[in-house]
Amino acid sequence: MSFTEKKTGGRRIYSGKILGLDLDEVVLPDGKSAKREIVRHSGGAAALVVVGGCVLLVKQFRYAYCEETYEIPAGKIGQGEDPAVAAVRELEEETGYTGTPVPFLTIYPSPGYTDEVITVCAVENAVKRESHPDEGEFVESFLTPLDEAAEMIESGKIRDGKTVAAIYKYLYLKECGKRS
Repeated sequence: MSFTEKKTGGRRIYSGKILGLDLDEVVLPDGKSAKREIVRHSGGAAALVVVGGCVLLVKQFRYAYCEETYEIPAGKIGQGEDPAVAAVRELEEETGYTGTPVPFLTIYPSPGYTDEVITVCAVENAVKRESHPDEGEFVESFLTPLDEAAEMIESGKIRDGKTVAAIYKYLYLKECGKRS
C-alpha cells in the first residue's frame, strides 16, 4: 500500500524573509480529502567542528524558546547555495573557524509540518580566523570536550536537534573506530 498524499490545490498564506506558509489540499490514500499546513523553508546548513577532542559550540538567545541555546554553528541556506558552502560560511561568520566541509548528516527537523532539510557537514582541517556575525546576531563560540558535550545533552542543557544528532553520530562513529 502506498501512503502517498496527492496535492489537489492550495494557497500561500504568508511569505517572509525566512519562511513561507502554505495551506494545501490533499487526497489521502483512502480517497478522503484533508488540509496540510506546511512551513516552507530553503533549508539549513550546520558545521560540526571537532578539534583536539573538543566540539565547537555556539551559545545564543533563541527568541522562539525565550532562552539561550547551545548549538553547533548553523544557518539558512541561500537560494541555490550549496549546503557545504553555506555550512562553512555560517561557521566563519559565527565563530571565525573555516575548513573543508565533508557531508556528515542530513536531517528532517520536524517532518510533520515543514519541508526544511538540515545538512550537517563535518569540517576538517579547521583553522581559527576572525568571526564576523551578521548584523543583529549575537553569539559566543567555545570549544568543549566531547564528553562534556554528551553530558550537556544528557542533562538537557543541549536540546537542539541537529546538535544532538551530530554529536551522538560523531561519538558513535568514534566508538566504532570509523572516526578519530
